[in-house]
Amino acid sequence: MLDWLIAEWQQVLGFVTGAVCVLLAGLRNVWTYPIGIANNVVLFVVFLGAGVYAAAGLQAVYLVMGVHGWWRWTRGEEQSRTYIASTPRRAVPWLVLAGIAGAAVLVWVLTSFTDSEVAVADALTTSASLVAQYMLNRKWIQNWFVWIGVDVVIIGISIVTGLWVIAALYLLFIGLCVFGFTSWRRVAADERERERVEAPA
Repeated sequence: MLDWLIAEWQQVLGFVTGAVCVLLAGLRNVWTYPIGIANNVVLFVVFLGAGVYAAAGLQAVYLVMGVHGWWRWTRGEEQSRTYIASTPRRAVPWLVLAGIAGAAVLVWVLTSFTDSEVAVADALTTSASLVAQYMLNRKWIQNWFVWIGVDVVIIGISIVTGLWVIAALYLLFIGLCVFGFTSWRRVAADERERERVEAPA
C-alpha cells in the first residue's frame, strides 16, 4: 500500500511540475527551465519504475538540454520575451534526419538490451522529444507541433503501461501546447506589426 501511494504521489508531482513547465514555456518565461529540470528528476524515477527505459533516459538528456535552453533564454538572442522565430528551412532536413537516426538507434538499444514492451513507440517519442526541445530552446514556433505529436503517442504508452496520471498529464500537455502556439503566434504578429510601424517611411 505504501509503495503504491509513493508511486502515485510521484506521478502527481510529475503532473504538477510538468504542467507548470509547459505553461511557463507558453508564456515565454525562463522559469520554465528550472521547473522543467525538477520535472525531469521526478519523471526519471516514474518511467524507470514502469520499465519505459528510453523515456527515463530521456529525462537525463532533458536535464542537460534544459541547462542549454536556460542559458540561451538568458544569454542568447532568445532572451527577449518577444523574440520568436520560424524554423529555418535549411534546418528541417537535419531535424528530420536527427529524429529518424535517433529513433533507429534507440529501437536497437531497447530491443537488444531491455525487456521494454513499447520499444518502438518509446524510441520514436524519445527522439522526437529531443528534436522538439532543441527547437524550443531556439524559440522556433513549430516546436509546438512536434510536442503535440509526441504527447499523443505518450498518452498511448502511458495507458498501456498503467501510468494513468501521466496519461492525464500528457492530455493536459496537448491543451497547453495549443495555448503555447497561439500565444507565441500572437506575440510574433504583434512584434511584426510594431516593426512595420517603426520602420522608416
